[in-house]
Amino acid sequence: MSAADSVVASRRFMLGVLAAMPALPVLLRPAPARAQIDTIRSWNDGPAKQAILDFVKTTTDRASANFVPPEDRIATFDQDGTLWVEHPLYTQAFFALERVHEMAPKHPEWKSHEPFKAVLANDLPALAHFSERDWAEIVFVTHAGMSQAQFLDIATKWIATAKHPRFKRPFTELVYQPMIEVLDYLRANQFSTYIVTGGGQDFVRAYSQKVYGIPTQNVIGSSLVEKYEVKDGKGELLRLPKLFFDDNYGGKAVGIDTFIGKRATAAFGNSTGDQQMLEYTKAGPGARLSMLVLHDDDKREFAYGPAKGLPDTKVGTFTQALYDEATKSGWPVISMKNDWKRIFATET
Repeated sequence: MSAADSVVASRRFMLGVLAAMPALPVLLRPAPARAQIDTIRSWNDGPAKQAILDFVKTTTDRASANFVPPEDRIATFDQDGTLWVEHPLYTQAFFALERVHEMAPKHPEWKSHEPFKAVLANDLPALAHFSERDWAEIVFVTHAGMSQAQFLDIATKWIATAKHPRFKRPFTELVYQPMIEVLDYLRANQFSTYIVTGGGQDFVRAYSQKVYGIPTQNVIGSSLVEKYEVKDGKGELLRLPKLFFDDNYGGKAVGIDTFIGKRATAAFGNSTGDQQMLEYTKAGPGARLSMLVLHDDDKREFAYGPAKGLPDTKVGTFTQALYDEATKSGWPVISMKNDWKRIFATET
């Protein structure tokens, strides 16, 4: 038998073996689509949960007219008030205030200079009325004047031990379990998940992977100007006390386009600062999901709005006008009180 005949005979033999194995095609069948598996178990049945399940099903089913290729499956999440607790102050605000106290011995002039005077005196009523300019001054002093590596080290060490004043637990334990399940559910269905926050981009990057499973490159936030320099023969980035990018309100839509390069197919927020991100997402073609978290559970977390008659607040404002816009535009509103079986993973 020639070499060529030998090859032909071998191929015929293998085809015969395969033909004699009827069970093999069953073994090679693709696994059921993950979109059909309900893994958001901390949600009560209702319109909000169903909206998520229906959206994932229709965008991952190849037979659907609204099928979205995996490379275009993008979901963006605001952080404060959407993924974890934001009251009575944003977590990063607590970080900045504590930094003021730590740095105060080197700045005796702060004792007579606002807004630092109020911070050092723990004047809570004054803190509640700080302007954006006051907070900007505090952030510039506490977040700049150091290398990028130094800041990340400081933020990482702080978040590892800092605790919430009401719950007396680490901030990293006060993430919303239902939203963590949504993140996992979307990723299981080949969605790329991003944090799009008005807070500090580098502050969130210090813990995003560990807390949310979101890598640093998938965090878009407000950021400071950086300057490249060589120090001791090594190149590094120096953080300057100047705003580079404001990732809030319309800035969120700009940030998504600038840093992702594609419009998201799903977006989640909880305040007026997220409205433009939800509008931008919903304006795209095909199936789109824009959702808002309403804080209406004062027993398990906090209740504020002032939508639906809830108390007004400067932190995470969810106005009645935003609620009405959500209703008109078809953005499901998530009621923490009614839609979530539990809020934190530690609840039974």
